[in-house]
Amino acid sequence: AGPSSYTVGTMSERFDCHYCRESLQGKKYVQKEGRHCCVKCFDKICANTCTECKKPIGADSKELHFKNRYWHDSCFRCFKCYTSLVNEPFMLRENNKVWCSNCTAAEDAPRCKGCFKPIIAGDQNVEYKKMVWHKDCFTCSQCKQVIGSGSFFPKGDEFYCVSCHEHKFAKTCAKCKNPITSGGLTYQEQPWHSECFICSNCKKQLGGKRFTAVEDQFYCVECYKECVAKKCAGCKNPITAGFGRGTSVVNYEDESWHDYCFKCTKCARGLANKRFVCHNGKIYCAECPKRL
Repeated sequence: AGPSSYTVGTMSERFDCHYCRESLQGKKYVQKEGRHCCVKCFDKICANTCTECKKPIGADSKELHFKNRYWHDSCFRCFKCYTSLVNEPFMLRENNKVWCSNCTAAEDAPRCKGCFKPIIAGDQNVEYKKMVWHKDCFTCSQCKQVIGSGSFFPKGDEFYCVSCHEHKFAKTCAKCKNPITSGGLTYQEQPWHSECFICSNCKKQLGGKRFTAVEDQFYCVECYKECVAKKCAGCKNPITAGFGRGTSVVNYEDESWHDYCFKCTKCARGLANKRFVCHNGKIYCAECPKRL
């Protein structure tokens, strides 16, 4: 903004006011655009109107101008904080209001979604999906503790720290009953930690591997064969239903056979689902004992 473009003085020569024609000799006058006029006529006819207070800027007032707009020096203040802007940087904004550089920066700065105050340069902040918070305003919706730059979980318009999200939303492991925060697996519609779903014998994780369940215990293929499965009375190998060949089992008294191992001791005829005879602890078809 610049100073006024007219001069004020006391006339020593013989001049008359350009407007009222009264003599100006020995009187205070104003010279503007080559014309001399008395102070009264200047204030009434020639004075500029202050952009801020809308009152005339008289000859006795200090005037500032910028882009064909005029202010009393006392009116040239920041619209927001009222700081005098004489000899200070400023910005002319909407409605012809002048703002200091600090208020301009604050007004144009993004607003914190937490406190709604501006986030100015140098402030630590958190951004998420075109929203921004002061770092200390980004808090957990449940416990209200500051999340800041830590890990969090969004749920609609709310945000949760890891601990609160675990207790409020996470699935609970069927074995250890603790929350499952990531990964995990499901068996018979129940969630498990991967490290909890293990072989009851060797403790190896069973996720993605073949296993069998015996009551509430789980076994990998090797441990089931070695520790749990019955041994075939014929071939002496484990009877591992569900692990390939040997899905049918023949039980007699306290012994078991693979269906393909249950055959006549003499003629080797398969006896699964057929009549047989037990003689001296051995299995025979109905015909072979007659030939013994």
